[in-house]
Amino acid sequence: MLGLLRALADDGVKVQPFKSGPDYIDPAFHHAASGRPSYNLDGWAMGPTLWQTIAARAAGAEICVAEGSMGLFDGVATRGQQGFGSSAETAQAMGWPVVLVLDVSGQAQSAAAMALGFRTYWPDLPFAGVVLNRVASPRHERLTRLGMEKAGLPVLGVLPRRGDLTLPERHLGLIQAVEHPDLDAAISGYASFLREHVDLAAIRAAARGAALPDRPQKQPKPPAQRIAIARDAAFSFTYPHLLESWREAGAEILPFSPLADEAPSHDADLVWLPGGYPELHAGRIAAAGTFIDGLRKHAETRPVHGECGGYMALGEALIDKSGERHQMAGLLGLVTSYEKRKFHLGYRRATLRSPLPGFETGTALRGHEFHYSTILEQPDAPLAEVCDADGNPVPETGSHRGNASGTFFHLITQEEET
Repeated sequence: MLGLLRALADDGVKVQPFKSGPDYIDPAFHHAASGRPSYNLDGWAMGPTLWQTIAARAAGAEICVAEGSMGLFDGVATRGQQGFGSSAETAQAMGWPVVLVLDVSGQAQSAAAMALGFRTYWPDLPFAGVVLNRVASPRHERLTRLGMEKAGLPVLGVLPRRGDLTLPERHLGLIQAVEHPDLDAAISGYASFLREHVDLAAIRAAARGAALPDRPQKQPKPPAQRIAIARDAAFSFTYPHLLESWREAGAEILPFSPLADEAPSHDADLVWLPGGYPELHAGRIAAAGTFIDGLRKHAETRPVHGECGGYMALGEALIDKSGERHQMAGLLGLVTSYEKRKFHLGYRRATLRSPLPGFETGTALRGHEFHYSTILEQPDAPLAEVCDADGNPVPETGSHRGNASGTFFHLITQEEET
């Protein structure tokens, strides 16, 4: 994806990146590769108004390139109110042809049977062709191409096997774009590799899609006028469409860095702590006296909200993977542990039991949860009734105390009425 975006941009093409599904790390990489902000499109979480608003952000682009998530047809198990949320659904909704990147290691002609299965599983899905990945030799390429030719599937590129084309990862996936030691050079290398082995002209020629809105639709309402938002390596997981829509609706976004021991702006109406990696920086957060004092002072009179990692930072304590306990802000009684890891992943629908900045009691929100931390103590009142995409209750209800609130899910949008 990064190589394709950069190669097109280097050719002078105005390319608009998107990410299908709930991912808050990849869009920053897309932005670095293309020079344009990247946005999520999510068929489960987003109603038609927000979907059209985000699609309109491609105005002025000559081509849109969307990266899928998981497998092409992977989404939630049952059809929810808004849809399955798969990459195939995104492609069909936008009319964008699918370029199937297929790992052909350990097989040759048999890869065509797999590709043909993808092609025919959803017969009316737009389909451009395949890129063969991890090809071992010219002979391997020739045999694999024979299979694709028999299946009638265009081959748009052949990527030789290379072990050095990787991005650093950690437990939630890729490291953040801001943490990469030399991201631009890495992306330039990916672009050179793609240019050498992929038919960029054929990919551009295959592009087509539905007409995009010429201007954004109704914007999500900002939760406050002046929003102090934590932005550094410990707190950065926010969906791009939220921050941009808040700005465009007239809100002022006031970034600050807890890791630099900065306090939120003294005249902010709301402090918002996004998710991120507080467990990797727990000692520095605990020692950031100016940040903690500023947070507590703000919460005496005005709201503070945290998502996932931000929620943990608002709690009483965070226990890191080595078992060391770190004192957090103490605005909530939450105690979380990375020593006792448990995987939490999935869409979330939350009906508020108490107000949240920008949202009234009873409002239904849609979001996504992805973390490994375990709740050891949560003595405060639940913030919401939360269920997964299939309607099954989940125990991570969020909590609130005074002017502080927090959730383990990352907000995507308020649920649209149907």
